[in-house]
Amino acid sequence: MDRFEIATRQAGAVSVVSLRGYLDAHTAPEFEQVLQTLVDEKHVRIVVNCSGLNYISSAGLGVFMGFIENVRSQNGDIKLAELTDKVFRVFDLLGFPVLFEILKREEDALAKFEKT
Repeated sequence: MDRFEIATRQAGAVSVVSLRGYLDAHTAPEFEQVLQTLVDEKHVRIVVNCSGLNYISSAGLGVFMGFIENVRSQNGDIKLAELTDKVFRVFDLLGFPVLFEILKREEDALAKFEKT
């Protein structure tokens, strides 16, 4: 199994969270803590780069759902970028493209925030 890794960085006023490996019940709390820290620090413009994400379980999906309302209530958003086909199919199957903006490239997601 791939080791789970999270990297965060700032791109101007946007926080970029890059995920790598498997996001499942064992690793979801780590992702949740990263998002909670960002929200606590009022960083609510978030791009999650999923280019290195090989697998996501319902627990991982739940983390996204657990934060989107709070982030949007603070005039922020969570945009997803660079999903692999396999991971996109999971998001698509569960209707995430209706709830989250999913973009092909991280640069496109960052540009969306510049327009708001």
